[in-house]
Amino acid sequence: MTASGRVARLRARLARDAHMLWIAARDPRTPLAAKLVGGAVAAYAFSPIDLIPDFVPILGLLDDLVLVPLGLALSLRLIPAPLVAEFRAMADRAADRPVSRAGAVVTGAAWLLLLAVLAMQLATLRYW
Repeated sequence: MTASGRVARLRARLARDAHMLWIAARDPRTPLAAKLVGGAVAAYAFSPIDLIPDFVPILGLLDDLVLVPLGLALSLRLIPAPLVAEFRAMADRAADRPVSRAGAVVTGAAWLLLLAVLAMQLATLRYW
């Protein structure tokens, strides 16, 4: 199998598991800690806006390759195994993947806050 084929399979598995977290975060049987972590990871994974845009060399893709799998691993430890199997089956049957507008809003707000802080810092410089 080629490297691009392995990457495509890994992306498909991550998308399925992120969808599984989305389902788990909405299920009343999921523990609260797992709902919070899993919901945040799923919202970030399905957000149309990244914390670090993909066009930034190396770092743009690195945040997706590190944050999502680490959050997924933590969430999987917090959700009971029988529920994980059930939620994965539900995610496999689902045709559409969700889009997280809330994740986009939070990420956009983080960028706006960062830009505001940067603007305030630049405004205080004597050379400006």
